[in-house]
Parts: sequence; C-alpha cells; structure tokens
Amino acid sequence: MNVTFYWYPKCGTCRNAKKWLEQHDATLNEVHIVENPPSRQELEELYKKSGLELKKFFNTSGMKYRELGLKDKLKNMSEAEMLDTLATDGMLIKRPITTDGSNVTVGFNEKQFEDTWK
Repeated sequence: MNVTFYWYPKCGTCRNAKKWLEQHDATLNEVHIVENPPSRQELEELYKKSGLELKKFFNTSGMKYRELGLKDKLKNMSEAEMLDTLATDGMLIKRPITTDGSNVTVGFNEKQFEDTWK
C-alpha cells in the first residue's frame, strides 16, 4: 500500500501512526505538514474524500488555534473561509493526514487505521 502521509515529526501521535503504517507494510510518501502544508485545493480534495466535517481538520489542541480564537470563530465561518484559514499554516491542521488518493484519515485511531489501511 502506498500512502501520502502528512505529518509533523515532533508529534507523538504522528510517530505512532507512522510506526503502525510501517508495521503494516505501507510505503510512505512523507510530507512535513509545517514545512510543506497541503494547498487550499489539496485540503479541499482531502476533506471531500474523507467524509468528515471540515472542523475535524483543525488542530484544536494547538497554540495557533487558540491564539486565533478559532473555537468561537469556526461556528460562523463558511466552508471556503475554513479552507482558506487551514491553508495559511500547517500547525492549524490536525495531523497526521493519511491518504492513498481515495481514502483519507485524519489523526490516528488504531481501529480506524485497521478498518481503512489494513
């Protein structure tokens, strides 16, 4: 299995997800989510393929999220505004994002990985 793996190497959750994927013989195209964040268009494609709410793509535990007061602002933002905001800074994006071009997972949940990537 070949997947694109958007991650932040200092993130423990990302390291756990990477380890799981490697143990299950995945070939990873690693993308440093802060140095090379997905473009707005890429984010929109990932969001649409994921089947998740766009709010699930925000790193709600990040400092940048809190600094920008996004907890309150997201309620009134349009989809376009959310995508534009996410595209401004890789630290705003929940990680890791894993995709094979068809399937997309956001974050690391072992059961979800079992269901999607095994």
